[in-house]
Amino acid sequence: MPSIGPVQLSAPFCQAGLAGYSDRAMRSVARARGCPYAVTEAMLDVIMLSGGQGLKKSIDIDDGDHPVAGQIIGSEPDQMAKAALIMAQHGYDVIDLNFACPVKKIKNRARGGHMLMDVPRAKAILRTVRDTVPANVPTTVSLRRAYNETAQAEQDFYEVFEACFASGCAAVRVHARTVEQKYLGPSRWPFLKKLKEQYPDRTILGSGDIFTAHDAVRMLRETGVDVVWIARGAIGNPWIFKHARKLLDHPEIQTLTPPSIHEQRHALQEHFAIAMQIHGEQLAGRRMRKMGIKYSRFHPQAQDVKREFVDVHSLRDWTNVLNKWYATEAPGVWPPDAAADEVNAGDLQSCDAG
Repeated sequence: MPSIGPVQLSAPFCQAGLAGYSDRAMRSVARARGCPYAVTEAMLDVIMLSGGQGLKKSIDIDDGDHPVAGQIIGSEPDQMAKAALIMAQHGYDVIDLNFACPVKKIKNRARGGHMLMDVPRAKAILRTVRDTVPANVPTTVSLRRAYNETAQAEQDFYEVFEACFASGCAAVRVHARTVEQKYLGPSRWPFLKKLKEQYPDRTILGSGDIFTAHDAVRMLRETGVDVVWIARGAIGNPWIFKHARKLLDHPEIQTLTPPSIHEQRHALQEHFAIAMQIHGEQLAGRRMRKMGIKYSRFHPQAQDVKREFVDVHSLRDWTNVLNKWYATEAPGVWPPDAAADEVNAGDLQSCDAG
C-alpha cells in the first residue's frame, strides 16, 4: 500500500479538498465507508494567521479524522510557512500546499495556480515551509500539469515538480488539466502515465475526471500513479471509496451494487448531524442543501427528491425529506452519465473540483 512519507495509507485513494463541501462532516461520512485519506479544503494562510474566528474555523479535526492533510494556499513564503506550522501543531498528519487552484480571484493574487508561472516564488515557498515544519510531518504539493499549453509552461511545470522533491516534499498531486483549462475538456491521463514513468521512485497522486469507482481504479491501472485523488466524484457519494477498494481487490467484478435507500438514509442522517455540530443548524441547512441534491442522484425518483432538497433550510426540513423519500427500504440506482455533468457544472469555481 502507498504512503505519504511516514503516513501509511490502507488503500490508494484520497478524498480531495473541495471548497464549500469537504469539511469534517464530509470526511467523517466518507471514512466510515472506506476512505483511507482525506484533505481539507484550501485554507487561506492570512486568515489562519489572523487568529480568532479565522483560525478556529480553519482547524477542525477529531480523533477519527486521520490520516488527514491540512491544505493551505497563499503567496508569501513566511506566511505560508507559519500557517503550515500552525496546522502541524494542531495535529494534521500532512501539510499540502495548493499550487493548483485555477479560480481567477485566487491566481490573480499570486496564489494557487499562479505558482506554475512564478517558479522563483514557488521554490521560495517550498524551501521556507519545509524548513519550518517539523521533520516528522510530511509536506505535499498540489499542481496542475502546466499553466497553459506552451512549451515554456511545460518546462516550468517540471522545474516546480522537481523542486518539490528537492526541497523535501513527500509527494506531489498532479491534476491532468492546465490552470487555464480550469475544468473544461478532458483531463489528460497520458500525461500522468508519462510523468510516473519518468519518476518511478516518486510518490505521485493523480487527479482529474474521477466520477466513479471504476474511474478511480482505471486511473491506477492506466497511469501507474500511486494514489488517486477523488474530488467531484466523492460529492454525495461516500460509497465511492468502498466500491473502489472492492474493484481493486477483486478485478473479476464487473458490476457493483448501488447503495440501498436505507444505506442512503443512514449517510444523509449522519452527514447532517455532524454538519450541525460543526456549523450550527442554519449554516448546516445551507451547506447540506447542495449536498442532498448530490446524494439524490442515487434515489430511483431522483428528480423528485432533488426538488425537495432544494427547499431544505433546517433539520426539520431535512428530516421531512428523509421521512418522505427514504423511509422504505428498496434498491438504489446508479446515476445516469449525465449526472456527472451536473456535478461538473456545479463546482467549476472550486479550487479542487478535479
